[in-house]
Amino acid sequence: MKVYIVVILAFLGLALADEPKYTTKYDNVDLDEIIKSDRLMKNYVNCLLEKGKCTPDGAELKRVLPDAIHTDCSKCSETQKKGSKKIMRHLIDNKPEWWKDLEAKYDKEGVYQKQYKAELASEKSKKA
Repeated sequence: MKVYIVVILAFLGLALADEPKYTTKYDNVDLDEIIKSDRLMKNYVNCLLEKGKCTPDGAELKRVLPDAIHTDCSKCSETQKKGSKKIMRHLIDNKPEWWKDLEAKYDKEGVYQKQYKAELASEKSKKA
């Protein structure tokens, strides 16, 4: 009986390890360049909100964003995790009106903003 459980757990581990990841084809996009340019950032926001045309990387982002939010970016590469945090923090801190529009579409419960505020509080307490 124990052998069966071990075998089942091993297969489950393999199945979870083989979970498909999002494409890394766009991981080299210069996020700092996008952040520095309101025009570029607004184009991505409009793409995500279906108010404008999408670049290929914007279309891919729009395609995977609902799943990434729902799964806490479990299929993201480390670069994608860091990049998504960087962009979302920039929007929350510097473009709250754009963030509110995105949040209304993709994160109606405000889960990410609550998580972000908790992370900020934790960082401040570590510095104090």
